[in-house]
Parts: sequence; C-alpha cells; structure tokens
Amino acid sequence: MSDDAKWMQRALELAAFAEKQGEVPVGAVIVLDNEIIGEGWNQPILSSDATAHAEIIALRQACERMQNYRIPGADMYITLEPCVMCAGGLVHARINRLIFASKEPKTGAAGSCVDVFNLPNLNHRVQCESGLLAEQSSDMLRRFFRARR
Repeated sequence: MSDDAKWMQRALELAAFAEKQGEVPVGAVIVLDNEIIGEGWNQPILSSDATAHAEIIALRQACERMQNYRIPGADMYITLEPCVMCAGGLVHARINRLIFASKEPKTGAAGSCVDVFNLPNLNHRVQCESGLLAEQSSDMLRRFFRARR
C-alpha cells in the first residue's frame, strides 16, 4: 500500500467515527515528514459550530502541534472535496498538497463548483489530487444520506 493510500485509509477511519456520532462522514489527516501532525472528523452538529469541519479541526491540531499557523511541506488527506471555507484554510496554512477522495458537486472548492486553489491573486498554490479511495468514501456518504432520507 502506498503512503498516500495509508493516510487516506486513516482519513476514512475518522470519517466512519464521524458517522457513528451522527455527523456527515468526513475525515481529514495532515502529514508532515511521514508523520501525522493533525487529524479531524466532522463535528459541526455535536459542537454547534459551523466551522467544525474535519479539515479545520485537523488544521487547528496541526498548527498547535507545530506552534505555527503555517505548516509548509505538509500534505492533507480528506475523504471529500473541501468547501470554500476549508480550502481557504489550506491556502492560509500553506498546505503543500491536498489529496481528496470524493468530489463534492454541490459545494466543492477544488474544482467542482469553484477552484480556490487556482485563483489568480492568491500567493500560495496548493497542489491538488483527487480520486484516491473515492469509491469507499462515496459509498460511505451514500449510505449515510440514504439512511437519513
């Protein structure tokens, strides 16, 4: 298994944990020098915090651990394409590379609805890759929403 697949698998485990808590199953992992420095899962419902997305929680944890609001050289693995808020956080934190599993056609900000990472006036570019373990992520999301309908 590649390192990318290993880290995405961990993000899927975190997404499953979010689902068990009644949250939309999204997980995120931040890796620097082949070590997890931050991870998170969706928690906006339980925390009554609209910003408690998996990515933001992982960023807060990683930045606190590194004692810096910027973490250049770090990669983030997310089970779902980030929204505009989360994509902005990745840019501000100077994340090097984003790897996400499933596209989000309604709110995705890495190319599906808008592409925050290629806005011409931003002074940092996040390299973006998609599709890694997409089927597992998409299946989890479909099951979650099907059960809610």
